[in-house]
This record gives sequence, C-alpha cells and structure tokens, in this order.
Amino acid sequence: MMINWKKAIGLAAATAMLLPLAACGSDNASEGDSSDSGAITLSVWAPQEDQDGDNSWLSQVEKGFEKAHPEYKITWKNDVVSEGDASKQVQTDPSAAADVYMFASDQLGTFIKLGAIGELGTDAAKQIKEQDGSLEVDSVTGSDGKYYGVPYTDNTWFMYYNKAKFSDDDVKSLDTMLSKGVVSFPLADSWYLGGFYDGLTLFGEKGNDEKAGMVFPKDSADITTYLVNMAANPNFHNSADNSGLSEIQAGTADAFFSGSWSAADIKKALGDDMGVAQLPTFTVNGETKQMKSFAATKAAAYNPNAKNPKAAAQFAAYLGSTEAQKLHYTTRGIIPTDKSLASLTTDDAVAKAQSDTMANTAILQSGLAGMNDWWTPAETFGKAIVNKEVTADNAAAKTDAWVKSVGAYAE
Repeated sequence: MMINWKKAIGLAAATAMLLPLAACGSDNASEGDSSDSGAITLSVWAPQEDQDGDNSWLSQVEKGFEKAHPEYKITWKNDVVSEGDASKQVQTDPSAAADVYMFASDQLGTFIKLGAIGELGTDAAKQIKEQDGSLEVDSVTGSDGKYYGVPYTDNTWFMYYNKAKFSDDDVKSLDTMLSKGVVSFPLADSWYLGGFYDGLTLFGEKGNDEKAGMVFPKDSADITTYLVNMAANPNFHNSADNSGLSEIQAGTADAFFSGSWSAADIKKALGDDMGVAQLPTFTVNGETKQMKSFAATKAAAYNPNAKNPKAAAQFAAYLGSTEAQKLHYTTRGIIPTDKSLASLTTDDAVAKAQSDTMANTAILQSGLAGMNDWWTPAETFGKAIVNKEVTADNAAAKTDAWVKSVGAYAE
C-alpha cells in the first residue's frame, strides 16, 4: 500500500533535522559553498522501478526534500541508471555523472578511485551510525576509514525452504536437510561458493584493508572435500542459471538459496509452506562450520563534482533517511537497513531472514578493486567441483592452487 506523503511529511521533516550536512568530514567547505540556495538543478540516477508512475517513490522523496529544504528552488533531472550499473556509467566521465546516484556498495572502490563519490559530512555520518549495523556501515567505509554513501537496503542471500518438508530444527543444519530432502544450491556461482569457507576474510574484517587481501581458513582443503562429497549426494542439486527456483516451482527441490528478489516467485510456488531463514551450519571432520553469505548494501551517494555539492550531499542523505526507507518499503517492498523500522517488518519473514543473515551469517563483500580477483577463479573452482574434476583425492592440491592464485591461508 502506498503511504500518504502528506501524513508522512511530519516524520520526513523530523528526519530532515539529521540531514543538513556540515562540511565534508572536518566541517570545512569541501562539501560545497554553504551559500548554496535559490534556484538549483540536481541530476539524479535511480532504477526504473523507483521512477515508475506519477506518484513514484523517487518523486515523493523529491517532494519531501523540497518541503524540508525551502531554501532551494529545485529543478530535478532524473535519469534511469540501476544501482548495479552506476559505476559503469561513471567511468565514462566522472565529471558528467549525476549529482546524486544510487549504487551497489561493492563498487565503492571504483567510485573513490575515480573521484566521483563524496565523503559524508558530520551529520550524515552520524545518521548512518544511528540507523545501521556495523556491517552496513563498513560497506560504505573506504580504505581511508572515511564514510561514503548512505545505505538503504541490504544485498545478500539466505535460504528458502518448504516447511512441509523441513522443521525449524532441520533447517539449522545443512547435513540434516540433505538427509531429508533435496537442496538446490548454486555451487558454481562465485557469489555463493565462498559461503562454505567459514573463516574466509576479504580484505580484513571491515573489507577496506587493501594489504590484508583474501585470507582462507587453514582447513580449506577439508571444506573442499566436504563439497565434493556434497556434490555427489543425490539430494544435492546444483542450481545453474537459477534452475533451483524452477525446481522449487516444480516441486523437485525442497530448499533453495537466493535473496529477497526471489521471494514473490517462491511465495507463489509454496504459499503458506514457504519458509525463510538465515544460513545453516554444516559439519567438517566433526567440527561445526557456519555457512556465511557475501553481503553488501545498496546506498545513495553524491558526486563531489556537482555544481551544488552541498544540496547534492543533503539529498543523498535524505534518500537513505528513515522516512525515505519507510516509503521505499511500503511502495516497493525494499527492505530497510534502518534499525528503527524493525517494527515495520515484524510480520515479514523475508525481511527477518535477511536481517538475521546480515547480523549472524554473513561476511562483508569488499568494495575494493582487489575484489575483482575473486570472481573468475572462484567460479572456475566451483565448476570443477560440480564437474567432478576436483575429487577427494586431489582436493588438497586443487584447493592450494586456487588459494595461492587469489590470496593466502590464515597463519
């Protein structure tokens, strides 16, 4: 149901008290001349879905910002650019990029390198610390320790399952699930494969330490052997090209690993039997391991090359404000990161599973450029397991080769 903005504007105005940003980091003029006022133009990039219709989420937020900032007379220039495509567009010409844009946090290093993302000011930094958990804050923290971007939703994966097949206790253990039903998992997908290597760190605990690199747990070879055996289990199905979703819909699989984007399709297939949960544990050589998904966020940011950078910075913060996140959820079902909105999603099983995953069973997907070295080797390794090129006999040697090609073992 779409929220009535006139009723919401009181909250928006209250939230806006957090948003007027002081100067960048040190309260100087680096966020733009504080005299920004009067007639200005702000160019904005946002996904198509946020702009659909005359009363779209973006149009409502822009109207709310105008009311919260009467010192501006704003002409809006909105263009369609998805969060995942923002860095590609910026690389063409950073100075010609939008004043304000929405982006996936794994692109952060690219934006910083291009000088196309502005550091958050004092009030916006306070805002994200009050709204978000540590993983969300870390997702927009650069290698310099400074904050860039205001998170508004999480981007990760978790587990869907058929409640008619698995109990609440069953889904705590992947081994138990594999003994009772069919589990579909995208083992050859590099965004998912790393979830089994419990103890893996990607550029430090906060994902922003370039020197730390990718560090694998010492028992990675044993984990690989577990995956070889799992792949040979008749109750394990590799989900290739989202085949796991098709199997859930056809009733030939009982569990599937994906994100919030699959919720509507799975709900349609399973109805009241749809279960959603954070990731399960599994056992390697008698030791309990925790599956951990890669996790990132989607966030709003401003371009320091903007003609009116102060207003741009303020609007970026407003896009991730409590009220804007609330409106995003009520209009589009975009699950908020803001902890104060937890009551809004109390009855939303998908939102709870995503929140639990971010808090308990996830590691930060680094936004540093070095993260690019992960994807192809991990995909190749996952495919080799699925294709039985990696076996119990050669698991140690194959794992060593993979680890040494991208990182190192923990000391």
